[in-house]
This record gives sequence, C-alpha cells and structure tokens, in this order.
Amino acid sequence: MLDEELLVRTLLNHELDLFREEYFNLHPYDRAQFYLRLDPELRERIYEFLSPEEMADIFENLDADDDEYEPILTQMNPQYAADMLSNMYTDDAVDVLNELNKDQVASYLTIMNKTSAQEIKDLLHYEEYTAGSIMTTEFVSIPEHSTVRSAMAILRNKAPSAETIYYTFVINEEQKLSGVVSLRDIITADEDSLIKEIMSDRVVSVSVGQDQEEVARTMKDYDFLALPVVDFQDHLLGIITVDDIMDVLEEEASDDYSKLAGISDMDSRDRTPFGAAKKRLPWLIALLFLGMLTANLIGRFEATLEQVAILAVFIPLIAGMAGNTGTQALAVAIRSIATGDIEDESKWRLILREAGTGLITGTTCGIIVIGIVYVWKSSLFLGLLVGVSILASLIVATIAGSLVPLIMHRFNIDPAVASGPFITTINDIFSILIYFGIATTFMSYLV
Repeated sequence: MLDEELLVRTLLNHELDLFREEYFNLHPYDRAQFYLRLDPELRERIYEFLSPEEMADIFENLDADDDEYEPILTQMNPQYAADMLSNMYTDDAVDVLNELNKDQVASYLTIMNKTSAQEIKDLLHYEEYTAGSIMTTEFVSIPEHSTVRSAMAILRNKAPSAETIYYTFVINEEQKLSGVVSLRDIITADEDSLIKEIMSDRVVSVSVGQDQEEVARTMKDYDFLALPVVDFQDHLLGIITVDDIMDVLEEEASDDYSKLAGISDMDSRDRTPFGAAKKRLPWLIALLFLGMLTANLIGRFEATLEQVAILAVFIPLIAGMAGNTGTQALAVAIRSIATGDIEDESKWRLILREAGTGLITGTTCGIIVIGIVYVWKSSLFLGLLVGVSILASLIVATIAGSLVPLIMHRFNIDPAVASGPFITTINDIFSILIYFGIATTFMSYLV
C-alpha cells in the first residue's frame, strides 16, 4: 500500500533507512509514480537516498510526458544521470535520450560507461519509429551447435542482464538467425542434445528498418513475447519485447487520435492555454479557410435563397448528415489500413461497400425526411428536394470518407491526417453543391 505522507516525511526528516524500507516494498510502477509526483526539491533528496542503479529501475517504469525528461535529467548531477542511463536497458535509455537535444545527448555519452555508450550509439543512429529504434541489444543468443548443458550455462551467465529469456534465439557460425528455442524446451531436453536438434527453424523475424506499426501488427498476429530483429543478411541485431510493443500501440493510437481530432500532438499534457492553442491552431486555421470556401459557395446561390428562403433551414441538416456519415466511413477505412485488413480485401470492394452503405442509409434517411417535411411544410416537392439531397450527399460522403485515406495510404501519407474535421468540411462543400444545385435546377417547382 502506497503511503505517500510517510514517504515524504521520511525524505524531509532524512530518515534514510526507513525511507528505503518503505519505498522498496512498493511495486516498481508505484515507485515511479511516487517519484514523478514529487516536487523538484524532494526529488533532489531522493537522489541522495538512491543509487544510479536503483534510479535506473525507476526510470524504466516512468510514465512521464516526453517534455518532462529534460528538466528531470537537468536537475540531476550529470555523472549521476549518466550512470543511471548506463544501468538502464539500452532501448529504454535511447527512448529517454531521444527527448533531449543533441548537445545534451553528446554530453551524457561522453561521461557514460564506454560499453553502454557504444550500445546506445548503435541504436541512436536508427531512424525513429522503426524496429531498430525500439529493439534492445540485451538478449541471449545461443550457437546452434551448442549442447543443452552449455546453453544452460550461457543462460545462467547472461540472464541477469537480458530483458527476457523465455525465447532464446539461435544463431549459426555466421551470426545469422537460424532458429528459436523456448526456455521450457531447454529445461526438459537431454543435457547432451544439440540445440539445433530441439530448436524450431520456423522463426518469424522483422527487418531493422521496418515500421514499428508493422512490427506491432506482426507481434499481435503471432502472440509473441519477443521478436528478433535482423538486417538484410539475416544477422541477428536485437529483439523487441512485448512491453515495447505496448508502448508503440499506445503511441500510435494517441497519434492517430490526435490527427482525427485535428490536433497536431497529444503526446503530452498541455499545462497552459497557450500550449493547447498552439497545437490546435494550425488545423483550425486550415479549416477556417475551407469554411470560408463553404460560405462563398452559399453566397453564389444567393439568388436561389432570396426566392426560396426556406431552403436555408435545411442547410445544417444536410451538411451535418454528410459530415457524420463521411467520418464514419473514414474511421472504417483507417481501421482497415491500420489493422492490415485492407491487404486482404480489394480497395475497390471497400469503396463499393461504403457506397452501398451510403445508398441504404441515405435512402432510409431521405424517406424519413420527405415525410417530416411534407407534414411540417405541406410541400411534397420540398420534401423530395431535401430527401434526394440527403441521399446523394450521403453516397458522396461515404465514398469520399473511404477514398481519401486510401489515396493517402497509396502515396505513403499517414491516412489519419484525413481527420474528422477535414473530411467533415470537405463533405460540407459537396453537400451544399448538391443541395443548391438541385434546388436551382428545379427552382420553378419551388416558387
């Protein structure tokens, strides 16, 4: 049970032994959360009470915003921070260093343990959001001609520093990935058996330059706890563990949601109105100009509105229905792309299915609207005009909602940028053109 008041009191009173006893009785996640909630002054005290090795465990469980790492590390003694980073798993240390500027990274690498610094440098040069950037080099590999007895010795020696030993990857004489063997298979096998005899050569791996979202999909499809990373010649470079993939899934979901909401970045919490406005303004300004285009289109049908003013009443209805339907189709298309389902299904089939959905929903809503307008305004033709406009707008909206992200995906543009506000505004334009186009064509029946 986390007793924050007791821990804070022990820090303030310099009760080192009592603090360490209570603190290390906590789950690692609770330790990290307590540390994160501390004031900067009390964090300085905690550095006196904990070694860099112990602080490394806290940082590996730290659920901090990206922009919080720099001020936290800056507050530490540089050598203390460097020693802490040296004791973290390499991929976790790289994640932290990626949030700092290049000068700070170079400074820490200079005073860091040389072996750890080199391992971190090897990962830092990989492009962000690729398998190489999230893999760890702390893993156990066993030569395929080893006996089970020697494999156990290797495991006992390397297990303390490895992220996981449940899967042990097997390499040949050229350091190429040749198979995988589970810890259970090693434990239950005869000690004189060769690893090559008990391993599985049907091993799934990912390329070091592969996108992290594709890596996450592979790990989900195969239910792996760890996935080997290889270069173009199948040399084993590292592994990606399931906890890293969970971070990737959270990051990708947050990124996609940000774009669908028309916000540039939601990775960190905005503590000031200015910070929140800065992220939202670019999309809002772009949508403002698109909105002006919509207003200009309505202005071009001013003569139609002057003759039949009642048409203005139904503009929000038609535009809103088109925007909502387009957003639904957009969500379906983006989900199909994100989950890889689009690879198993024809893109045209998806578009036709959404168009069919628009036809059915548009027909249903159109019939309902015709009845309501006829009862309300006693005008069958006005009802038909609004109903047909809704039908046509919904068909166009579903096609646009599914087609736009597919086109973006085809040109390697993140389809999530076809955000809800963007597709809604585009469909507003189409729906107004359809509505007033039909009304202008059949004006004589309305006057």
